[in-house]
Order: sequence, then structure tokens, then C-alpha cells
Amino acid sequence: MLTKRIIPCLDCDLSVAAGRVVKGVKFKQIRYAGEPAALAERYYKEGADEIVFLDITASHERRRTMTDVIERTVENVFIPLTVGGGIRNTEDIQKALRAGADKVSVNTAAIKNPKLISDGAKKYGSQCMVVAVDSKRTGKTRSGHECYIYGGREPTGLDTLEWVRKVEGLGAGEILLTSMDRDGTKVGFDLDLTQLVSEAVSIPVIASGGVGEPKHILEAFTKGKADAALAASIFHFKEYTVGEIKKFLEENDVPVRL
Repeated sequence: MLTKRIIPCLDCDLSVAAGRVVKGVKFKQIRYAGEPAALAERYYKEGADEIVFLDITASHERRRTMTDVIERTVENVFIPLTVGGGIRNTEDIQKALRAGADKVSVNTAAIKNPKLISDGAKKYGSQCMVVAVDSKRTGKTRSGHECYIYGGREPTGLDTLEWVRKVEGLGAGEILLTSMDRDGTKVGFDLDLTQLVSEAVSIPVIASGGVGEPKHILEAFTKGKADAALAASIFHFKEYTVGEIKKFLEENDVPVRL
């Protein structure tokens, strides 16, 4: 059985030169959590399987990801890094990969131009194309779940399940699924949504949004059928370490890389 991955997420506000990691609730109420490079190194030493680095204001501000911050972040980190935010074309993908990323995450640009997914997969391989899906229960689509873009600021009218099936067909290697309704709430993942998406595609699904305790991550794997779990607050503010989460999962018969 494949091991389940634990992935800390660095939501970065790069409006300041060095960058800063922030965390909000339902994409609002933002507060400071630390510096990207320092947090990434901490999580690497704690045993994280991967790290996701999201420039959360790049798409909204119509700018590209700051590669110098990526370079500083990966200097002392030797696990896969996924970088997202402001990636609009294959040239941006190349810049992120050259700066040290192993994968790129696309959301807004992919919805506006789905060919970006197939172009990226063809040029750099499906394994490096992660499609981020910011989903909200609106009741306005067939499944009731709707995709949002520009950092959760703009609804698209696009059904979440229809979109994830489409991106898999276009060559995406992985789905980063965030429940906007649960983001930062610490009440647990949206397990219904996670299971729906996990069963709709055959590529790996990373569950995101709502972690408050180890049990929530266990549920993402056992009930939500996710392949990986992403968390931010519980790690940033030292409520739990990556090691503690993995020990809990191992005790509950979930295969993890220790």
C-alpha cells in the first residue's frame, strides 16, 4: 500500500521583500505565521513528505511568483516542493522549476486557459502539474460544489466534479482540493467533498481545509479517501508537529513514511 503524505502549506504574502507566511479563515482574517524559508526548514526536519508554497496574492494582483523567495526557501530543504500562484504559462512553469520547485500548482490560469495543463504536462511531465481546486458549497452547480479563482475571490459557475475529471483528462498529475467552507476553521475536512473528488478521478488527491487535530487527518484518509493531507495552522502555531501526526497515523494503521 502506498504511504500517505503529510504536507505543510506555506500561504505566502510576497508583498514584502523577504515574504511572509500567513494564515486565514475561509480565505479571510489573515494573520502572520512566520518566514517561508525558516518554516520550510523546520517542517523538513520534522519529517514532512512535501511542502506546498502558495503565493496567495499573485493571481489577484496579476503578477508572477517571486522566484528569489522560492530559491531561499529551498536552500536547506530536500523534499519535494510544489509552488503555486501567478503561474500563467509554460515559461512561468519553467522559471519555478529552475528556481527549485519540483511541481507547480495552477488554479486561476488553468480555468481561464485549460490548455496550460496539457501544455505543461507535455513539456515537463504530468508528475509536475498539480491543479489546485478552491471549492465552495454554493448549490449552483450539478454537484452543489463550485470552483473559485483569484484566491477565492471570484466564483466561476464551474462544477467541481466536472472540472477535476476534465483536468485529469488534460494531463494533470495531482489535485490539490481545498474546501473554502472549512479553510482555517479547524473543524475537520469536508469529507463528503473529498470523497466525491477522490472517487471521481484516478490521480492523487490532496485534502486541504479544516485541520484542527490529528483525527481530522486520519478521517481524510479513511473516510475521504485522500492520498495526502495538507495542513497549515496546526503546524505554523506549533499545536502539533509533523512527527506527532505521523505517529498518530501509524498507531491507527495508516501507512506513513517515518
